Amino acid sequence: MSRRACEYSCAVVLIGLLAGVAGALTTVALHAVEHLVYHYSFGTLLSGVGGSSPVRRAVGPMVGGALAGAGWWLLRRRADVPSLSATITEHRPIPRLRMALDAGLQVLLVGSGASLGREGAPRQLAASMGDLATSRLSLTPRDREILLACAAGAGLGAVYSVPLGGALFATRILLGTWHPRALGTALITSSIAVAVAAPVTHLEHALTWPDADVTILLVFLALAIAPFSVAVGFAFDKVMTLARPRPQIRSWTLIPTIAAAGLVMGVCSIWRPELPGNGRSILTVSVDSGLTLGGAAVLVLLKPLLTALFLRAGAVGGMITPALATGAAAGTTVTLALNHWAGTDLSVPAVSLVCAAGVLAITQRAPMWAALFVWELARPPLWLLLVFGVAAYAAHALRLARERNRERASAAS
Repeated sequence: MSRRACEYSCAVVLIGLLAGVAGALTTVALHAVEHLVYHYSFGTLLSGVGGSSPVRRAVGPMVGGALAGAGWWLLRRRADVPSLSATITEHRPIPRLRMALDAGLQVLLVGSGASLGREGAPRQLAASMGDLATSRLSLTPRDREILLACAAGAGLGAVYSVPLGGALFATRILLGTWHPRALGTALITSSIAVAVAAPVTHLEHALTWPDADVTILLVFLALAIAPFSVAVGFAFDKVMTLARPRPQIRSWTLIPTIAAAGLVMGVCSIWRPELPGNGRSILTVSVDSGLTLGGAAVLVLLKPLLTALFLRAGAVGGMITPALATGAAAGTTVTLALNHWAGTDLSVPAVSLVCAAGVLAITQRAPMWAALFVWELARPPLWLLLVFGVAAYAAHALRLARERNRERASAAS
């Protein structure tokens, strides 16, 4: 074995181990902040929010937002924190300390109840730690790109206990390749990371499948609901694009604006305790059929709007789970409406996840990953992976058709 191959193999193992550590650290820190803000000891964030007082629900996210805003103001005074994906693909040096501190502030804000995904923090921390650990190895720029992308994917896989989802995130979304070397590296690092983080995550899945009565006819429903998923996905993307400030906000106004966003979130959570956090609470009640038609419709509107509010204020966080939660709530709304007005008996858990897969395929532009990620989160019967795949690829096909039509229209004009 050549020296380069030996060092690359060592780097693969190192990346997997460090990504698992990053996932475990961010998970422990997130839960600690959640328990402190909402003053609970056991159970999920949803039960913690539901059991806290209205004053704590309103004030907790505001205080967390003010602290995170102060941290970002100090962090960004000299330079912006760059996008991790752009840094990796453009072969730029990773600002390790800044990216790690940014990850810590994301954990603080999301743990305080902000409507942002928690997956951004472990990806950044894993990439920063992995870059530091492999900096002295003889790696080519392409080797480094593969390893850092796999570190980010493994960090995602570690926090959600989704090794395949983490691996595909690295290869299809960050690297955009099916090359065997990249795919093998991603599978190994993600599997190691999930195993390392297991003492903290206990390999628990984010959702519990309720053994709903579903049939293969759900495939046809997945095709029928695809246009609706596309509409929700495009709307979510449009709102987030409009809300995201360019360039990053650096002034002291980060403190009051993010605090105000936290206060708005806290006040809304007095009536809808599913809103705080990355979106797991909404996914949980959607899969458990715990929403009314009106409640689901309110969540479809409020979740993306609150996420956009935090982005507009200058906060940073993941977009995967907010989009997933919005799609699940939208699917629940459609199912409950059909069951009520058309007299159907559709499975709420199944259709909510079908719609979530379609929305995620639009927002992430990766249908295979969207289907697999949704399946790994809930672990329903294996054949439902086919249904999620149909939903994701149908939405993806509609997106491609729309883009082709727009290109033809622009070319004709």
